[in-house]
Amino acid sequence: MTDLVRPPAVLAASRERFLRLALGPLQIRLERRALRLAAVLLLAGLAVSLLALMLGDYPLTPRQVLAALSGRGDETTTIIVRQWRLPRALAALVFGAALAVSGAVFQALTRNPLASPDIIGFSTGSYTGALLVLLVLGGGYLQVAAGAVAGGVATALVIYVLAHRRGMQGFRLIIVGIAISSMLGALNSYLLLVARRELALGAAIWGAGSLAGVDAAMLVGGTLAVVVPLVLVVTVAPALRELELGDDVAVGHGVVRRRVWAVAVIAGVALTAIVTAACGPIAFVSLVAPQIVRRLAGQGDAPLVPTALLGAVLLAAADVVGQHALPQPVPVGLVTVVIGGCYLLHLILRERRRRRL
Repeated sequence: MTDLVRPPAVLAASRERFLRLALGPLQIRLERRALRLAAVLLLAGLAVSLLALMLGDYPLTPRQVLAALSGRGDETTTIIVRQWRLPRALAALVFGAALAVSGAVFQALTRNPLASPDIIGFSTGSYTGALLVLLVLGGGYLQVAAGAVAGGVATALVIYVLAHRRGMQGFRLIIVGIAISSMLGALNSYLLLVARRELALGAAIWGAGSLAGVDAAMLVGGTLAVVVPLVLVVTVAPALRELELGDDVAVGHGVVRRRVWAVAVIAGVALTAIVTAACGPIAFVSLVAPQIVRRLAGQGDAPLVPTALLGAVLLAAADVVGQHALPQPVPVGLVTVVIGGCYLLHLILRERRRRRL
């Protein structure tokens, strides 16, 4: 509906809903509710990160943490905060945002809330590639990272070829992805069973999804690596919103469906593979974050910035819980599995109540 045929009341409400910014010739329209949600999530992320820097075997106060970050703390506190805790806290934010954006991409492409990299099988494929390099070839971190990316891309290609029948359908992609993920999961178990005990133990712990091994160099490398796929997602975000309205509507508005699918899938797989290479497969952040943002923002689609911020908050909070809220520290991936399982149960119970009504 164009502005010329909209009733005045509808047009006024639409103008109140959006905030328009002019940056030279670039006109940006932002949804006010999404902006407020992003501001709240940003504050929550800062609060969770501060908590992560405070807690540990050597507890610190907020003042000590801030002093260490600003360079005014004592040597011991500065080492603990900057060298030991800060890389892990920042990695949780960066990798959580990457996983959430990846989930939003695949859910937008398939128009299905179950379409996330860990459900479809891309995370499992990345894990398989990393395991092959680690256990069979004996590679180091860079080789494992390359193997994870290659495994994710190869899995995506196989799923795409098997699911493509006179066009790509989201439901078919999910079914094929689940099947491929199950087979790759069996292969991963076999690789762990036949590997040397010490290698298998380390790979199994890493495979649970852990931020324990993240250092400053890995953080910098992972952050730089996710920039390119994130930029690709931003460039196709308007087209993804059109596709969520339906293929016919998108094509009518000039969207080249095949090109958008190719760019979005490459970017989504790359985001998942990069995180898997750094800290192993972390489940359910990609699935949960976009769906929660849709409900909080009150929109049909998941705005990218709030989605990324919620993913960052979820992974950072899960890591704090895994480190400090349980009798023994556990990998963050185990905590996110519990969160995701509870969320899925909530959706099932909610759908059952809706059908009874």
